[in-house]
Amino acid sequence: MSARLILHPGKERSLFKRHPWVFDTSVARLAGHARPGNTVTVCDAHGTPLAKAAFSPHSKIRARVWSFDPGAIIDHAFFKRRIAQAVARRMALPGLARQQGLRLIHAESDGLPGVIADRYADTVVVQLNSAGAEKWRDAIVAGLVQATGCARVYERSDADVRTLEGLPPLAGWRYGEAPSGGIIIEEHGVRYIVDIVAGHKTGFYLDQRDNRHLAAALANGKRALNCFCYTGGFTLQALAGGAASVLSIDSSQPALEQALANLALNPHLQAARAQWRCANVFDELRALKSAGESFDLIILDPPKFAPSASHAPAAARAYKDINLLGFKLLAPGGLMMTFSCSGGIGIELFQKIVAGSALDAGRTARIVKRLQGAADHPVALAFPEGEYLKGLLVQAD
Repeated sequence: MSARLILHPGKERSLFKRHPWVFDTSVARLAGHARPGNTVTVCDAHGTPLAKAAFSPHSKIRARVWSFDPGAIIDHAFFKRRIAQAVARRMALPGLARQQGLRLIHAESDGLPGVIADRYADTVVVQLNSAGAEKWRDAIVAGLVQATGCARVYERSDADVRTLEGLPPLAGWRYGEAPSGGIIIEEHGVRYIVDIVAGHKTGFYLDQRDNRHLAAALANGKRALNCFCYTGGFTLQALAGGAASVLSIDSSQPALEQALANLALNPHLQAARAQWRCANVFDELRALKSAGESFDLIILDPPKFAPSASHAPAAARAYKDINLLGFKLLAPGGLMMTFSCSGGIGIELFQKIVAGSALDAGRTARIVKRLQGAADHPVALAFPEGEYLKGLLVQAD
């Protein structure tokens, strides 16, 4: 019989709303013994069972719900079933089945807290970011192989969030062997090298797939500026869309070298229209402004400035600064795609920041389109925290 996690009176309300997190402040006591990752039965103050969850004694999120059925059996079959369901949901959505790069499991939004899985061609990369996911590694890997028929599974459990769970970083092959020729995917007619070992996240920013495609549609004949360009995802799509020129800026020389390798993979793109600069983006934008430069299409896709709500004030200043610079460089009638991937910055706050930046830049701007993650990054209605990527396409007079 599993240990029981007894809640304080009233703290069961979030479970009735099917929110999968139980915070340490909600817990009155643990009845029985449980090690990190073990399955516990979450009970209200009267001892009534409410859910089955993974216990995480080192985290402020003390338990993550596997099932809201307190009678559910959490075993290998449970994970194989959940993984198969997540993959099937994606295959049922138009356009996703043919994608060579695809998120298969999106953690809480797929009923698998702490589990991320991305497929690149015949390789699946998995991240296990919670004590519960760590506990069920073998079942998760087996479920991914069974559901996808992939040739190999690589683990990239090196995200900072693991330290909050008391877990060390881990990486390595869990099924199959490394491919001899590296991993290349094609997205909307553009080929990219995916570095699953050392690249950001699991190797590529799959969540921006639709927004890269939008950038291509907007870029025809435009002078484009891609800030925090990383390995050139937006840049190559802008070139594919017929951009007159694209200036791409990133502070990482290795990332720019991979961007150039990606460009070389696509001889149909006009490489002469691309210019690359290794520089601090904030400093370079100020220099461009001083030089009197302007652009018709600007893409601002910065790294995560606010990993949690406690970082929001400092992050808000950084987002304000980068958007202010963007508006100052945007030509009249120009378009700017601006993003935040910070969970600690909600969409309402982000819109206020962008609005304040336009005001300070003396620009009148309008939201043309709200931007979000691709369809393989769903957001559970009961778990709004899953909507980490938010963006705006704005046009300024």
